[in-house]
Amino acid sequence: MIEEKSIKLDSILRDLKSFVIAFSGGVDSSFLAYRAKKLARVNMIAITIRTLYMPDREIDEANKFADSHGIKHKIFDVDFPEIIRHNPKERCYLCKKTLFSKIAVFASENGYQYILDGTNADDTGEIRPGLKALKELSVRSPLAEAGLTKKDIRELLLKENLSIWDKPAMACLLTRIPYETKVSEGMLKMIGRAEDFLFEKGYPGTRVRLHGDVARIECMPGYLSKIINDPEREQIVANLKEIGFRYISLDLEGYRTGSMYTEITEK
Repeated sequence: MIEEKSIKLDSILRDLKSFVIAFSGGVDSSFLAYRAKKLARVNMIAITIRTLYMPDREIDEANKFADSHGIKHKIFDVDFPEIIRHNPKERCYLCKKTLFSKIAVFASENGYQYILDGTNADDTGEIRPGLKALKELSVRSPLAEAGLTKKDIRELLLKENLSIWDKPAMACLLTRIPYETKVSEGMLKMIGRAEDFLFEKGYPGTRVRLHGDVARIECMPGYLSKIINDPEREQIVANLKEIGFRYISLDLEGYRTGSMYTEITEK
């Protein structure tokens, strides 16, 4: 079954022939770029958008992945779109519309026929307001079209011996801030520094949600008991306070997608 999906993906990419891949450096877009690079007679380039609300670590990893696999790659620096400065409920839609419109201009000016993204078959069943923007801009999602799930993609990456096969999912830093909150550069830097610190301490994929001066930590499955019993727990707390948080809390539900979105749907 997975091989059939894989063959279908290659067929889609060959038919498209000329395209830009929106490349975040995550598992899905990395797999898509890697797979496209392996195909003959395909004209493609990977574009990474760098904004204040994208984790620096993700940009660095995207660059390294592209370099190591000979993927043609550009990084675009984009100012914080004022339309999402107050983190509106439709933020994801507005952000995707803004950023992918810039990619569309690049594609048009440089002779690329299509824009692709790394949406997979699982994403279509989740809370993904940004998918509407992609549809409006005629962005193609070959992984979803081929029926490839996140599990399939990780399995194929493992088969190719690529270390990113078990890389935790990542999302923009705005997902750590409550909706209808004015976002400052200081907030984003605090969140980014806190998550980088926790990553270095052995908690990859951890989210630090910001609620005023409170840091609400959402750990990946299996890390809750580890962080509670961590002999360096006091150091973790002290470091996060030094970054700028007044209170440090651990969410006992752990990491889950759309936890901030749940807050507005329950009102």
